[in-house]
Amino acid sequence: MTKLEKLLARFESGLSLSFLELQSILAVYGFRLDRVSGSHHIYVHPAVSRPISIQPDGKAAKRYQVKQLRAIISEFSLVMGSQ
Repeated sequence: MTKLEKLLARFESGLSLSFLELQSILAVYGFRLDRVSGSHHIYVHPAVSRPISIQPDGKAAKRYQVKQLRAIISEFSLVMGSQ
């Protein structure tokens, strides 16, 4: 199993992720960093009608934001590499 496969498995199972891991997952699904405002990193995707804002919780990703990203991926039927 590759590092990416392991990371995606952790993401899907709801385990905790680092902020950098969450950013990697956003990139894999085709999100791009639009802007940074303070600690808020705003990501956009051409197929998603609203931006997603994430902030680190120390070095960790906030759990509710990981859950929010999973919901967006499901709602908009995003696949890895989609743009």
